[in-house]
Amino acid sequence: MKVFAVSDLHLPGNQEKPMDVFGGNWKGHFEKIKSDWLACVGADDAVLIAGDISWAMAMPDALVDLQSMQGLPGKKIFIRGNHDYWWSGITALRRNAPDDSFYFLQNDCVRFDGLVICGSRGWLCPGSAEFTEEDEKIYRREGERFRLAFQHVEKVREEGDKLVCMIHYPPFNAKRESTLFTDLFEKYGADAVVYGHLHQNAGAYPRECERNGIRYFLTSCDLLGFKLAQIY
Repeated sequence: MKVFAVSDLHLPGNQEKPMDVFGGNWKGHFEKIKSDWLACVGADDAVLIAGDISWAMAMPDALVDLQSMQGLPGKKIFIRGNHDYWWSGITALRRNAPDDSFYFLQNDCVRFDGLVICGSRGWLCPGSAEFTEEDEKIYRREGERFRLAFQHVEKVREEGDKLVCMIHYPPFNAKRESTLFTDLFEKYGADAVVYGHLHQNAGAYPRECERNGIRYFLTSCDLLGFKLAQIY
């Protein structure tokens, strides 16, 4: 099984929301992504989508975007991003998934063929220029959500399984200093982490790096040239 990742699709949410206002490279961006997806992904593969899926404000409109992925090969595993306001009740979301190739993570994980995937949204990390006292509260709450996810990981992970973690926000600041998130990834033996959120302002954040034995992948679709990143 191959594992791919992409994030920040920013699909229109059943409204007129052209993304080329953010640059001409965004014109027809989802068609570019789908073309690469069809060329690379097989039926038994997995594609991790690390948040900011749709501009929709309500679930019925977001379902239109999810349905636009129906028929694309592979298992599709999602976490929530900061713009996914439509993502409210996980039970209703799972019940309304277009088909059984769609998986939505919230304080838990999934396991396929020697691969365990867990994830949560994350938040700004200490050391970021805009980090405030209010951000500290949300940051710590997101750390607790990851702890819940790792409790599920421990129940299902078998010897030899790879563990891939999904987080929407960067799990560290631009200096790649330790955070609640990186400490948890290391404690629970993650093999790889995928994240997004950053676009043209990625700055010091590399597309791929290794930190304390864990491989980190920045997967915002525009930074990938509207293609998928192969993780395994």
